[in-house]
Amino acid sequence: MSKLLKIAVRNLLRYKRRTLLTTSLVMLGVVFVLVFVSLSGSFKAMMVAQITDSMIGHLQLHRKGYVASIDTLPQNLNMKAGAIRRLEKALGEQPEIEAYSPRIKFGGMFSNFAETTNIRLNGIDPEREFATVPLLSGRVLEGKDTIGRGEIWIPELLARGMKVKIGDTVVIIATNQNGSVNGKQFLVAGVLGSATGPGGRDGYIHIEDAAEVLRMEEPEISEVAVRIRDFDRLGAVSRRLTALLEKEVNPMGKPIFEVHTWEKLSPFYNIARMIDLLTLFMKVMLIAIVLVAIMNVMIMAVYERIREIGTIAAIGTRPGRILSLFLLEGLSLGVGGAHLRQHVGAAVIFVLNMSNITYDFGQQKDLLLQASIRPADVFALSAIVIVISAVASLQPAFKASRMEPIKALKHV
Repeated sequence: MSKLLKIAVRNLLRYKRRTLLTTSLVMLGVVFVLVFVSLSGSFKAMMVAQITDSMIGHLQLHRKGYVASIDTLPQNLNMKAGAIRRLEKALGEQPEIEAYSPRIKFGGMFSNFAETTNIRLNGIDPEREFATVPLLSGRVLEGKDTIGRGEIWIPELLARGMKVKIGDTVVIIATNQNGSVNGKQFLVAGVLGSATGPGGRDGYIHIEDAAEVLRMEEPEISEVAVRIRDFDRLGAVSRRLTALLEKEVNPMGKPIFEVHTWEKLSPFYNIARMIDLLTLFMKVMLIAIVLVAIMNVMIMAVYERIREIGTIAAIGTRPGRILSLFLLEGLSLGVGGAHLRQHVGAAVIFVLNMSNITYDFGQQKDLLLQASIRPADVFALSAIVIVISAVASLQPAFKASRMEPIKALKHV
């Protein structure tokens, strides 16, 4: 086989210009796909991290039916003390869960004593919340990066519109599920930058303040945000939690809880799916480029060497060996292009990262684009090129191996 490979490479070098052009075409196709995959993958990973690590968490647990009515933040679907204990027991038995944070979500009125507007609020336990969504404090544009009793973080657009500054006193007024209205003064401790997605324009207060404003007589929470240790295992953890919590049923035999990953809670998931589709389309384009380029070269090689094929067949070379020779020539072209792309692709990605390209996404400005690619993607693209090279060589190789020596030698 090694001798056959040497002959195949030597045959390719007999037509240096054509071999160089074909290898370059394959290499450029792979490099373009690599750069696209690295840029789109980095963009997707960055946005998913922004959404999950600064607001939503990797997944959320609610009382059954809450998410269907989440726009109205229904307090009658809060989880009570008994449900909270059962939920925490289930979460505590999962070693893959890194942290979780209970939240009280509600809508209320925000007043600076001169103007009043509505606001969506999250009551959080700061320590547990920062462990679950570690980028939340990074959204603080002004003020303290933590929050205590009697303090409030307000969204940037609200602060700007109501002309509220750090240290100002504001009033939050809310109605609980019994229709009782209550109000409480808060000190503005921070202004949060807006973020894309649900919760990106919410305010935050301490969870005990939220319970006080809503006059809760016993512990209640609206949701639990969960962070898992390995994000790639999100689907498996979600399925296991769902199966486990389905066993928790109410007196009517219906499940108490529901589990939602970030994909079901954020509209950005549709954009992420579009990115995946575009990546798939680019890979299909690469397959077409490699297939046409290799097949064209191999057909030309067979056509130009008909008499040569007749000669080696006439001296006793078996059809299988001729078939292998042309297959190896096609494979060598694919392997050469795939090998060269590693260096060129790495160089292009390095230049892109050094260029410090920034972009805007929604309300977020000057996000830095950092291209990166997983070794698995590099291996997959190389495998695609090599397999398609072999497939593209099959038809010319079969044609060469089935030639009649006499007819081939008569070819002019």
